Amino acid sequence: MDGRRAPMGRRDVLGAGAGALAAALAAGCAAPAPGAPAAPGPSAPGSAAPATLPAAAPRRFPGLPFRIAHGPRDRPRVALTFDGRGDPDLARTALARCERAGARVTVLAVGTWLAEHPGLARRILDGGHEIGNHTEHHLDLAALDERAAYEEIAACARRLRRLTGSIGAWFRPSPTAYASPLVQRLARRAGYPHVLGCDVESRDHAATRVAAVTRKVAGELRNGSVVELSLGRPVTIEALPLLLAEIGRRGLHAVTATELLDRPAADVTRTAR
Repeated sequence: MDGRRAPMGRRDVLGAGAGALAAALAAGCAAPAPGAPAAPGPSAPGSAAPATLPAAAPRRFPGLPFRIAHGPRDRPRVALTFDGRGDPDLARTALARCERAGARVTVLAVGTWLAEHPGLARRILDGGHEIGNHTEHHLDLAALDERAAYEEIAACARRLRRLTGSIGAWFRPSPTAYASPLVQRLARRAGYPHVLGCDVESRDHAATRVAAVTRKVAGELRNGSVVELSLGRPVTIEALPLLLAEIGRRGLHAVTATELLDRPAADVTRTAR
């Protein structure tokens, strides 16, 4: 041999290409089996993952008040609801821990948080959870005039629609779950038939110890509870395994807020009031 290669013919090129394809398939690049989710491709930093199916739109629950604080007390279900802001890595950890426990949750996202981390909207939905509106900047709506307060709600709704195809399943005011009559009217105007409150406040935004969070939530948790938590706080993430274990120990199931309230029409009069 003189070290030089003979030119490859067309048959040789096709053969080499087939071999490379076979190697790639063997390395795990094959298409997923029917029914299996496709692996997400890489995305540029700060870019949103392309939406697949639109997120759930808001639903009206006849017979329930505009502000819903809890679900039916006669079924072993609870809804863990998270304020969507803060450290995105902690948020991903929280979602993963919930998923490992078989829990589906509701994330009320702040618009500017989604602007900085747009891929989190799809991450929430792809995990089987639901997403909602927690205003654009997390300002105190009660301190704003009517025009500014409405824009806080509407701007986040527009962002959610761009990212997910929907304005989100729920709206929760900021900085608390309380909605004044004005905020209720503005929420309806923005397309939300209900405001999502809560009956169990974790107060994790002010907590520094896991025991404080777990004791507060476990002490008030019961059938139909809507629990308010933070998605991006270390103390909450550390408390989650204990809270999820306690939920399971009591025979409760953590579901989305929509699932918590969804029940046969014949039972609607027995739902939360």
